[in-house]
Amino acid sequence: MDEIRWYGKVLSPEFKEVQLIILSDLHYGNPYCSAKHFLRTVDFIKNNDHCYCLLNGDLCEAAIRTSKGEIYKQVGTPDDQKRQVTDWLLPIKDKILGMTTGNHENRIYDMAGTDISAYIAERLGIPYCPDGFLSKVIYGDYNNHTTGKPFVSWGYISHGYGGARTKAAKAVKVERMSYWVQADFYAMSHDHVVNIAPDVCLIPDNRGTPTDNGFLSGRVNAKRKMLVKTNAFIKWGGYAEAGGFPPSDLSSPVINLLTPYSEQWKMYPERPRQAVKVAV
Repeated sequence: MDEIRWYGKVLSPEFKEVQLIILSDLHYGNPYCSAKHFLRTVDFIKNNDHCYCLLNGDLCEAAIRTSKGEIYKQVGTPDDQKRQVTDWLLPIKDKILGMTTGNHENRIYDMAGTDISAYIAERLGIPYCPDGFLSKVIYGDYNNHTTGKPFVSWGYISHGYGGARTKAAKAVKVERMSYWVQADFYAMSHDHVVNIAPDVCLIPDNRGTPTDNGFLSGRVNAKRKMLVKTNAFIKWGGYAEAGGFPPSDLSSPVINLLTPYSEQWKMYPERPRQAVKVAV
């Protein structure tokens, strides 16, 4: 396997902001899947010019005999599920920036060596990194008051892992992920509970000035980053209810990549060159 690589997309220089939605945990095939809410989100992406998305796993239920889930109640086979999910996503294929896979799809890979997420990515014509996806988003113009210089935002997503009961325990996993990849926003799915947390790290500026005693001294800049746990399109019942897990939020967080020229910029008191905000 190759080492981690990033994939980027150049968007319109006319964009003053970009909206990003992480589509994950549809669990199509699960009897409690809310396709209605998922398709509403797909329509929102399709009908808003500056809205794009990333796919972050568990789009299919893919229940098998040895897994948790409603194998005898699921809608269709895993093969049927991957085809239906792909058909739903085809109208926005040009707005999907990349894709990972989830533990539900991995059930099929572990059992038969067939990657149903790779099938979806190939049909959509999008880059696919199963374990994690580092995305470069290039958009807008007049960055740092320079004509022809776009804004750049970096994001890292991974489906997630393990179990957790409390929101804090779920949220700490995306915080931990942010330690080893440098980005402006991070998104993790899997736990079906929305959580948004801003964070700040300090980065030394390479530029310095000489001091009187022969050393160099320079500034240290604060870099904002946003940590996001995403929603699931699963209504409460079945395994979640019986296992004592909370209801899922069916509404997707929207990650806003803002420039100083966007209308939303006026809503915030700080004045950095760009900002990442999340609305739920």
